[in-house]
Amino acid sequence: MRSPDNYFWTNPLAINKFVETEGESLRAGLQNWLEDTSKGDGLPATVDKTPFKVGETLANTPGKVVCRNELMELIQYSPLTDTVYEKPLVITPPWINKYYILDLAPKKSFIRNLVSKGHTVFVVSWKNPTAEMREVGMDDYLMQGPVTALEVAQQITGAKQVHVVGYCIGGTLLASAMAWFNHPDNLKTNPVEDWTLLTSLVDFEHPGDLGVFINEDTLKHLEETMAEQGYLDGKQMGTTMRMLRPVELIWYFFINNYLYGKQPPSIDMLFWNDDSTRMPEAMHKFYLRQYYLHNKLRESDGVTLAGHPIDLRRIKQPLYCVAAEEDHITPWTQVYQINKLVQGPVRFTLSTSGHIAGVVNPPVDPPKRSYWTGDGDAELAPEAWQAQQKKVTDSWWNNWTVWLGERSDKQVKPPKLAVPGTNHSPMPPEPAFWNRDFCARLV
Repeated sequence: MRSPDNYFWTNPLAINKFVETEGESLRAGLQNWLEDTSKGDGLPATVDKTPFKVGETLANTPGKVVCRNELMELIQYSPLTDTVYEKPLVITPPWINKYYILDLAPKKSFIRNLVSKGHTVFVVSWKNPTAEMREVGMDDYLMQGPVTALEVAQQITGAKQVHVVGYCIGGTLLASAMAWFNHPDNLKTNPVEDWTLLTSLVDFEHPGDLGVFINEDTLKHLEETMAEQGYLDGKQMGTTMRMLRPVELIWYFFINNYLYGKQPPSIDMLFWNDDSTRMPEAMHKFYLRQYYLHNKLRESDGVTLAGHPIDLRRIKQPLYCVAAEEDHITPWTQVYQINKLVQGPVRFTLSTSGHIAGVVNPPVDPPKRSYWTGDGDAELAPEAWQAQQKKVTDSWWNNWTVWLGERSDKQVKPPKLAVPGTNHSPMPPEPAFWNRDFCARLV
């Protein structure tokens, strides 16, 4: 805050720009400041949103909403190949932001890449909760999210087993769901062939930068806020994340936008990052206390969900686990701890870059990023495991789709998008359901 660069008269570059532009840079900076001030959070904008429109420039992989409940809409994507794998793939994204981080522009779309390789893809698009939903808990997210999504995918495709993917907090929920499916009372109905986690924590002993805020005093303050509002607003979470990296995420834009009079960059990931959602009081209180503060998920039967105590050690299905080398939200060395907690075989992959770019990592020529991959080893420290692996210059997407293909089955004709008149007829997305324009072009 005290850096001379943050003030006009002690920033030589800002003064030079003022002279060179005959005052235009400062006028533009004042305009930028007035626009940001009108938004109410007092922080400089991080992205120029004008080039982006959800459903046109972003989130434009064709599909249909085939199921809706109180918490989510389930999207089934249209096939792009003549034949598809018989087993569908169901994705549980995080609910702190919108699902379309996995469906950005076509060349960067995780979902389109899967569909183009012959996978029938379903993705959960979470509702943005209102104050009236303050009592919605983790049980509801489990049962109305991945459990319902898997049931619908099976009903539409006729498949007995399904591939599942979870990202960030969606991956933590999926891990919880996997333990729930593997409870003795549920084993006969377990539909999962294999599962994939993307930068997701199940052991919260060292939870990254957010750990700074995980203490009794902070949680009490958050709980008081949620008691007043009925939820924690995504903007509040976003402000917290920016406070963790103030130089890169606050003061850089303060100088660029206000002192230099420039527009923030037009970056699709930053556009998505600003499209945050709320978290209902009951769910978020449970998640922060039971998962983060008390680290109960790693304990045998430490958490009870939907009537069953869950234990990650019961999970036997093969896992492909992705971590990111520079991830400050889910540190890769902590993600690695899942090797100690599940019975099934683990393929562990470490991607270069961070929490978002390490996942949204499409194959390009020449390759922009690299990864390490190999069998997870509970006996090895994370750094020792990395030292034993060969660094591959490529996108981990290619390695994963080979792994996924090995666990897939025969090719069949694509299932139709749910036929009108059935239990899962295609339906138009409801803008009112989301309290904003629905974030996909579903045609």
